Amino acid sequence: MPETAVLRKQLIENLNGSNAHADFAQSIRDFPAELRGKRPKGSPHSPWEVLEHMRIAQWDILEFSRNGKHESPKWPEGYWPPKPEPPDEKAWDRSVHQYCQDNDALCKLIQDESNDLFAKIPHGDGQTLMREALLAADHNAYHLGQLVLLRRILGGWSGE
Repeated sequence: MPETAVLRKQLIENLNGSNAHADFAQSIRDFPAELRGKRPKGSPHSPWEVLEHMRIAQWDILEFSRNGKHESPKWPEGYWPPKPEPPDEKAWDRSVHQYCQDNDALCKLIQDESNDLFAKIPHGDGQTLMREALLAADHNAYHLGQLVLLRRILGGWSGE
């Protein structure tokens, strides 16, 4: 297997996050609806805010990587939902679905051998697809840990 194929495979495994910790699916499976908008004492964010932040940031990384006309949200307010609670009953499911769709699209972008992992993104200022994949994997892992911790603190985690 060529070295770049091995690298692509590893990047995708990191984006899917199942090597060293609970993955996204495990972390959100059967997440109690009544806990999604709660901020535990001392926490600046609720599970909803963390989930939505993950979705927005990953979407931004994906769109930056594939669309020269993409404009990122304003930092920081554009990367966080306005309230700790989901705006409606279906918002959580929509956010989960979009997160998964964007993760799949990013993995396909990396898997596509016609995309040079090391070439500078033409509309960027030095970023490469490899750098964006590592950024997404790192960011997702960080906030996934927060999501699991919030779930534990709120009493909604029963698995390991």
